[in-house]
Amino acid sequence: MNTIQTLIDATALGAVYALMAVGIGLVFGVLRLVNFAYGQLIMAGAYTLALTNGWNPALSIVACFGVVLALTLLMELVVFRPLRGTSPETMLIATFAVSLLLYYIATLKFTTLGKTVGTLTGLNHPIGHGTLIVRWVWVVDIIAAACTLGALLLLLTRTDLGLHMRAAASDFRTARLLGVRANSTIMVAVLLSGALAALVAVLMTAETPYVTPDYALRDTIIVLVGCVVGGLERLWSATLGGFAIGFATQAFGGFLPSTGSWPFTSGVYLDSAVFGLVVLTLLLRPDGLFVGRRHRAMERV
Repeated sequence: MNTIQTLIDATALGAVYALMAVGIGLVFGVLRLVNFAYGQLIMAGAYTLALTNGWNPALSIVACFGVVLALTLLMELVVFRPLRGTSPETMLIATFAVSLLLYYIATLKFTTLGKTVGTLTGLNHPIGHGTLIVRWVWVVDIIAAACTLGALLLLLTRTDLGLHMRAAASDFRTARLLGVRANSTIMVAVLLSGALAALVAVLMTAETPYVTPDYALRDTIIVLVGCVVGGLERLWSATLGGFAIGFATQAFGGFLPSTGSWPFTSGVYLDSAVFGLVVLTLLLRPDGLFVGRRHRAMERV
């Protein structure tokens, strides 16, 4: 029974991490940029939900999406677009700067005490009263991830916009010469990434409602590692990597020792196991765990 419980928990967390991996992978696909400020977008959405606790839940969620999309658009227009012709290192440092800026703004505004979100706390209740605990939020996590990933797949493979996004990801300059409105296409990809960040904020706060300025920071780092392990060059492999790292993190947390005296605490066991697996994977499959040995990605989205 404990094994089944652990697998259910791991699948739910893997679904949320897969959504985060898609958001990170979309920006990397079209801009070749790892956005380290992605966690702060989730944090901004979580704070918006906390500040609108007294509102109708639907309006609170709409406000969350509005704030995160506005920040994402501002980030694209003020940071990403002006630096698009610079080196990848410059853009990477810029995302670090944006991440720290948003973190310190939140710290100055709300201090480190944090706020509690009450918008969807009902979803954290278990289904039924059996010994096997399945919470409503876990079901919502899995359904939301499956529907969102399916819709995104259809967008990328069945629409002209998806074709343009893939063309811009493959070769930005050539796509512009062929008539693709690359700037508009990249903006859509970035906004989709922001929408996914807002969705993750809603799902995460339903289960972990206490919001601080470093909210979702550790999760973002773990998902970034998962994207690299899966294969950041392609969206589907990065998504699988995000799911795998989330599943492994939760599964190890259930199977490894949960108690111990310092320094052998549960967190030490968990982080050692997860990142040890990451190092091993990168040594054996540097291109990514879900990328074929003989196939280097020609298509980034």
